[in-house]
Amino acid sequence: MTFFALDPLDGNAPTDPLTGLGNAQQLQRSVLALAAERAADPAPFTIGLANLDGFKPINDLFGREAGDRILCQVAHRLTACVPEGAAVMRTASDEFAIVLPLVFERNGAEKIGQMLREALSAPVDLGDRTVRLSASFGFAVYPFAGDTFENLLKNADTALYRSKRRGRGQVTVYSHEIAQEMKRATQLEQALRNAIIADEIDVHFQPIVDLRTDSVVGFEALARWCDADLGYVSPALFVPLAEERGFIDPLSEMLLRKAAQAALSWPKELFLSFNLSSAQLMDPATSGRLLAIINQVGLDPRRLELEITETAVMADADVAQKIVADLRAAGVRVSLDDFGTGQSSLGRLRDFSFDKVKIDRAFVSRIAADRASEHIVRAIVSMCEGLELEVVAEGIEEFSEAVKLKALGCGMGQGYFYGKPADAIATMRYLAGRHRVNALR
Repeated sequence: MTFFALDPLDGNAPTDPLTGLGNAQQLQRSVLALAAERAADPAPFTIGLANLDGFKPINDLFGREAGDRILCQVAHRLTACVPEGAAVMRTASDEFAIVLPLVFERNGAEKIGQMLREALSAPVDLGDRTVRLSASFGFAVYPFAGDTFENLLKNADTALYRSKRRGRGQVTVYSHEIAQEMKRATQLEQALRNAIIADEIDVHFQPIVDLRTDSVVGFEALARWCDADLGYVSPALFVPLAEERGFIDPLSEMLLRKAAQAALSWPKELFLSFNLSSAQLMDPATSGRLLAIINQVGLDPRRLELEITETAVMADADVAQKIVADLRAAGVRVSLDDFGTGQSSLGRLRDFSFDKVKIDRAFVSRIAADRASEHIVRAIVSMCEGLELEVVAEGIEEFSEAVKLKALGCGMGQGYFYGKPADAIATMRYLAGRHRVNALR
């Protein structure tokens, strides 16, 4: 087995000027030198990649000088924690590489990753403030994960990408099973791209009701996809995939157009609620594209309500704030979704102009039996009254939950108790049935 030969370097110093660590060139040199030492007896070794989670928003919020201090602190912690003989490099803006000559197998790499993750999770002191970080890790063991520098690095990056997909602070060691998982994700991506081109993603609608009268006041649009080969694919799987792979815009715009066209057939007093992704809230052109779609369809902007999560807002607060302002100026209403599950919801209510708050299912599901959840919902409802914000309770599934929410003064609700998501035709039948019932009262 022969390792890939060292590429000619351009003569630049293989050192990162900010941290003093080696850079990407030094990583290549170190790995190739280690492989050459073990050419006669190719004993395993490991390389790892560490990427800071959410570093760009932190850097934007606190400034480049603070960001540089954070990177230097990360470099110091990694260098202090790696085993003897290991080397740390900074290979990109917020990415570091680790060469581990004495880590021979998966379990050892996982333990190192977990130790480094804990070291980086401690607060970083910036003088007048502290910042908490998390990092995602991907490891690849030579020669099992690749016997060339390019393959080893590519597979460490594949492991890192899987960690990122699973959430913050994850550790992944490359394996053939993970390679197959990522291959399936790529196949799913291609099928989804084809489905978007073929206009095969459907929209279902879940009713939102006035809890005082149980009358329907609007519907939330929800994406649904049933592929000829894959069968039903959960939106919890394909929507994040579209966002990660950079084609959430065509998916979202197709769904909004379909939803707006369906809403034209509803009574004009009913609103359409539609979800925006974090990627869309980082693109200044989003508001213009969305308004163009509803204008083309002919839907009154005052009948559209866009739902955004606090996590999405935090990705780029300045751009998100401008998008929200533009949409509200056109008459579109904006809701803060999943309220209570973020890190600074009260601050978001202060900094952004919202029309409505949606209480997360996590509180609603326990409201009938858990006094803490009841008090939290009561406090949210009271606060929103003071701020002149409407309130929707999500995920109502039981009669007891609906009764309790009504008693607490919650204005609106949605969930299986009031109706499951249904396609456009079934939604029209649902409305016709509700109309007949109301006429008989």
